[in-house]
Amino acid sequence: MMTGISKPVEIVIVGGGTAGWMAANLMASRWGDGRARITVVESPEIGIIGVGEGSTPSLRNFFRKIGVEEAAWMKACHATYKLNIRFEDWSPASGVGAYSHPFFSRIDTFNQQAFFVNCMTRRLGLDVTTLPERFLLGGVLAAQAKGPLPPAHFPFDIAYGYHFDSARLGRYLANHAVSRGVKLVEATIRKAALNGQGDIVAVLGDGGLRIEGDLFVDCTGFKSLLLQQELGVPFKSFGNNLFNDAAVVIPTAPPARTMLPVQTVSRALSAGWSWHIPLTNRVGNGYVYSAAFLSADQAEAELRRTLGLGADQGEARHLKMRVGQVERHWSRNCLALGLAQGFIEPLEATALHLVQVSIESFMACFEEGQFTALHQSSFNNDIVERFERVRDYIVAHYKLNTRSDSDYWHANRENDHLSDALGSLLQAWFDRADIVKEIARTQGNSHFSAVSWHCLLAGYGAFPPLAPNQPGTGDLHTEGRIDHFLNACASNFSSHEDCLDKHQEAASA
Repeated sequence: MMTGISKPVEIVIVGGGTAGWMAANLMASRWGDGRARITVVESPEIGIIGVGEGSTPSLRNFFRKIGVEEAAWMKACHATYKLNIRFEDWSPASGVGAYSHPFFSRIDTFNQQAFFVNCMTRRLGLDVTTLPERFLLGGVLAAQAKGPLPPAHFPFDIAYGYHFDSARLGRYLANHAVSRGVKLVEATIRKAALNGQGDIVAVLGDGGLRIEGDLFVDCTGFKSLLLQQELGVPFKSFGNNLFNDAAVVIPTAPPARTMLPVQTVSRALSAGWSWHIPLTNRVGNGYVYSAAFLSADQAEAELRRTLGLGADQGEARHLKMRVGQVERHWSRNCLALGLAQGFIEPLEATALHLVQVSIESFMACFEEGQFTALHQSSFNNDIVERFERVRDYIVAHYKLNTRSDSDYWHANRENDHLSDALGSLLQAWFDRADIVKEIARTQGNSHFSAVSWHCLLAGYGAFPPLAPNQPGTGDLHTEGRIDHFLNACASNFSSHEDCLDKHQEAASA
């Protein structure tokens, strides 16, 4: 491992894809002043797994950091806006057929406390409003199919993510990185050469190809050629509490632009859930399921029924997933990103968020340590913790389900392989304890805030039976006229179609 910086650090990113090119762009933006030389080795033999993805609002900040205008990349990647995730049929026995998890904007601070208080009031047995989308502007905008771009007179920025074509995004980021001085080598890496201390000194490919470097970034997907295979870093499976390990994908034609949703829909099915992600050129549809409960043919047939497709309509792709994370994301002089570092099923679209957090945290630690491994341990502790807390949030979706239509849902509800943090949090909720304090205590650097946890728990209707005597007062949503406030705010926004048209005009100008 290098012991400081006296010349540019030679960074070799093995594997492109969205993760590799995100790393190349962020590193070039930060260290392109001569502190680093970056090479991406991308194999022409390996395609991108993505099929049309969703993001969290962090991706917006990523593009700002690398200096890319939203209008340009969105048009190139058939992207649409995302304000919300709509969950359907996850908890039917609670009386909640569907709920929304909107992104939290600054204007939502006005209603946050009312949401928390109403949830506590309902935990005490009183009949008050608790659906998340009734308190958060993103939910109202999504219900009205409005875009997130505020007019000049509206004083609050709105948090939003995107839906996009992953393959196109990878190519777009590759072109941008190369324009910033990143070197692209098209080759397939087969193995690595290690020195006597166990560090990687070079990666080796066909025809005698040898690429030497100081730091190597493993973006080789689930196989993790460098970190797991060459350096032997163990992989920790989350299979004992996240059962889904496969997916089938079938794209369909897009709806009319006037009906283009501004949300992802996640619908519970017999052995998992389906996603519906609207792009400008198609809808990405998929079924994430457990192969222990459903065969690939059965999963494809169920997805086709859900979409109203015959056996000969639409091409299906079948994927396998490896859910979990590596024990150390940065080992010796190798950093793993994307599927090579771990994967938590795509229910809350956290994949790129975790990649981005990992890259930015690594760069800060690497730079603070004078481009050495001085802060490697603290980095690894932080990223492992982040993966585990995201896992907690996803596991809660399954643990709290109230479906009774299959062994799969019964097994998820009865599964007691919970982390101590998640167990304590759920216990606090059902014991009517201070859940905000418990979330702060147990969730550390989690991406999911107290608002997100309230969205999940209230959205599932995870409440006791209503008390026999109802006072008929104390509903802060009604008394505070929150519907009126949010609808008045929403009246300032134009349609999703209008927002996309403005971007198309800007990109064509």
